[in-house]
Amino acid sequence: MAKPTVVVALGGNALLRRSDPMTAEAQRVNVKIAARALAPLAEQYNLVLAHGNGPQVGLLALQAAAYSDAEPFPLDVLGAQTQGMIAYMVEQELGNLLPFEKPLATVLTMVEVDPLDPAFDDPTKFVGPGYVKGDADRLAEKKGWSFKQDGEKWRRVVASPEPKRIFELRPIKWLLEHDVVVICAGGGGIPTGYLPDGTRTLVGIEAVIDKDFASELLARELGADLFVMATDAEGVYLDWRTPQQRLLGYVTPEELGKYEFATGSMGPKVEAAVRFVRETGNRAAIGRLEDIELIVNGEAGTNVVPAGKLP
Repeated sequence: MAKPTVVVALGGNALLRRSDPMTAEAQRVNVKIAARALAPLAEQYNLVLAHGNGPQVGLLALQAAAYSDAEPFPLDVLGAQTQGMIAYMVEQELGNLLPFEKPLATVLTMVEVDPLDPAFDDPTKFVGPGYVKGDADRLAEKKGWSFKQDGEKWRRVVASPEPKRIFELRPIKWLLEHDVVVICAGGGGIPTGYLPDGTRTLVGIEAVIDKDFASELLARELGADLFVMATDAEGVYLDWRTPQQRLLGYVTPEELGKYEFATGSMGPKVEAAVRFVRETGNRAAIGRLEDIELIVNGEAGTNVVPAGKLP
């Protein structure tokens, strides 16, 4: 019998925590932690790993802008860079824990977006480090960037259009059929779109696709049995940071639809989970990376299921 397929989306902050220095060494430490949590799943399931890249792509943009003798690389190219950089570490550290004969592969993944998506009129996706207000204002004036408040800091925001198509879906499926652990769709995929001249010419788009929405599309089109969004939170809370806060265990899409969640954090994860469950009838889950085995077993995190599958 074929093994179940599990798609796990690793949050960018799970790989480079907010309090960590933005260095390769710090990221390597967190990737090792992630690999230890994920390795036990690789033999039991067809495992597909996606990951965020918000802190990393923002740092690369800053580094590129600091060199004044050439135009900085656009966000689609930086997205491709982060796919290779992060997946290299994930593949290496996971491979160090798995049997030598277990194959792993990284797929550089392009994702189609609509250049006319209304998201381009209202940038919302956080990238890069946080700044105090004065520094953010100076960068906004100097570079023409947009900033919004994220907690106590101000961070750059860019457009986050909806993912429409995953171009490398067929090779990803082929790899899974051959028992390969696949790392793909990093950072929501490389944002690309067709020129409006009818030539079917694919070009890069200056944007960052939401990792949770892209991972949901990937999970749905792969026919995944389970879609997990691993983050640094135990799950989805109601009345977060109040004396009344409570963790949602098992919940239906209809129940989740009654509540509002922060656009810059839990909101996209909740919406992605709801989409997946409504489209497939399978389970989606949100929870801490260190609880990943318990989450896969349905024993931790917030589990979103159709009404007929509530325990």
